[in-house]
Amino acid sequence: MVFKRRHKRSWLQIVADSLYPKGGWGRAALYIRHRLHRLPDTPHKIARGIGAGVFTTFTPFYTLHFFIAAILARMMKGNVLAALLATFFGNPLTYIPIGVISLKTGHFLLGTEFDEEVDKSLVDKFFGAASDFVTNLWALFTEAEADWSHLSLFYDEVFFPYMVGGVIPGIIAGVIAYYLSLPVITTYQKRRRAKLKKKLEQLRANAVAKPKD
Repeated sequence: MVFKRRHKRSWLQIVADSLYPKGGWGRAALYIRHRLHRLPDTPHKIARGIGAGVFTTFTPFYTLHFFIAAILARMMKGNVLAALLATFFGNPLTYIPIGVISLKTGHFLLGTEFDEEVDKSLVDKFFGAASDFVTNLWALFTEAEADWSHLSLFYDEVFFPYMVGGVIPGIIAGVIAYYLSLPVITTYQKRRRAKLKKKLEQLRANAVAKPKD
């Protein structure tokens, strides 16, 4: 299987590898490219899967990217494994520009603005929402009052604009990924078939030329 590992990783290793893979992101990119090239499917299906995976990285549903990519790949009749591998287009190096583009596009389409009077920066809004979540969770077991103001602000100014704004750049990036990967995968598969054919012909020639006992 593609994702089978000889040694099971701990949760700490999984988190560390997601932030910075062993060998660096360059080696991880080469590994993903190698896996994509060797997938047993047609170039068009693999390319559609790649497009679905890249599009998924522009959605704010970070913990569900694998699930969403798989569903989109199925709907598009693309390769599911290619879609899962392509979600690694979203990583600590790309999520910042993806987030900025998606947020700005979302606010532009919705005609809204990023309010800096409350929770001035994006990081502040994340921490404000997290604080509300913890406080309200604690309020379930105490007499403290629940306060959803920061979570509401986060939804209105970050999550919803991100979700709306990620569609257009996500489609653009997905289409570009499709058209860039299709000829590369097609060429690779043709060369691989040619090498295998040449190797089989050589083996047959050696078997014919082999002297009988």
